[in-house]
Amino acid sequence: MLTHAGGKPGKNCIRNNFEMKQFEEWLVRFTGETYLWMVEIFVIVFSALLLGHLVNRLVNFLEDRAAKTPNVWDDAFIEAFRKPSVWLIWILGVNLAAAVASRAMESQWYELVAPVNRVAVIFLLALFLINLVKRAERNLTHPEYLTEPMDTTTVRAIGKLLRVSIVITAVLIGMQAFGYSISGVLAFGGIGGLAVGFAAKDLLANFFGGLMIYLDRPFSVGDWVRSPDKEIEGTVEDIGWRLSVIRTFDKRPLYIPNSVFNTISVENPSRMLNRRIKETIGIRYDDIDKMEDIIADVRQMLETHPEIDTRQTLIVNFNTFAACSLDFFIYTFTKTTEWVKYHRVKQDVLLKISEIIAARGAEIAFPTSTLHLPDTVQITGEQFDPERRQA
Repeated sequence: MLTHAGGKPGKNCIRNNFEMKQFEEWLVRFTGETYLWMVEIFVIVFSALLLGHLVNRLVNFLEDRAAKTPNVWDDAFIEAFRKPSVWLIWILGVNLAAAVASRAMESQWYELVAPVNRVAVIFLLALFLINLVKRAERNLTHPEYLTEPMDTTTVRAIGKLLRVSIVITAVLIGMQAFGYSISGVLAFGGIGGLAVGFAAKDLLANFFGGLMIYLDRPFSVGDWVRSPDKEIEGTVEDIGWRLSVIRTFDKRPLYIPNSVFNTISVENPSRMLNRRIKETIGIRYDDIDKMEDIIADVRQMLETHPEIDTRQTLIVNFNTFAACSLDFFIYTFTKTTEWVKYHRVKQDVLLKISEIIAARGAEIAFPTSTLHLPDTVQITGEQFDPERRQA
């Protein structure tokens, strides 16, 4: 008979033994004493398999019904419930069959059935909660379930913390189920934590660096980031507790310890509101009389362009007398922040500027040199006649 730590049989154990005796008395009528335990094992295993199959079918039915609704939690709950529920039935069935066999053979393994069942329940409950957190994490960041999905980085951080908490709690409860003192374990962990802290200071620095990223959120998964202090530029793929993974534009993965982000500046172009067009264009000195009209036409073109954000700063002005040109500059912002579309808009703006210059009868300047000679110097053909030079 199973007993608690104090030596007295528990109420659940007494009730289970009473029910088992009734079940045995019923089987004795049909099988006799000799093969009773074999029949019991067969019935238990068969019942466990059948019940597991029925539960699996029930979960399939509920999953089909839940898939028709956009609710975040019903899909997560049902998917997380499937494996733990079926495994619980099978494990309890196998343990019960093992208990029958151990008792028939008068083995001491019978006393381990109850603790193993408790640990199995704790483990499967932890598995259910972990699966629930994982599926909820996916649903909360998917536009199929929410019109405004939650921030991916925040959801992942909370999910990781919850999973770690579930695992630690399950381990401690499991140790308590086998008679270990949780208070002793926690006290040892407090003393050992000091030694681990000194030995793994870099690891802890990376951990707290990752925690700061989750709290401050300078960037999220999917953002384009770069650092002027380090050769870091690319798209954030993952933010872990120790490392963050950035995919560079040549498709190489870059693994960066989180502590690095505490000491460098990070730019996040993905969060820019607009993209800037800042260009200097030069025309010939011969076209200086056309400069004012060209500037006015370019300004009007930018103000009416559908992809230019006129709420932002817009400047078109004659800028400087350069060595080979008269330069004016444009300073404006596009509505789009997409890299590819921005270059299409910039190309369209520059081509329209060249058309305006040509329409005004001017030309875009390019580097040239002009040789000016005094009026007293004359060059005649005789100076370049090869026969006269030979004479």
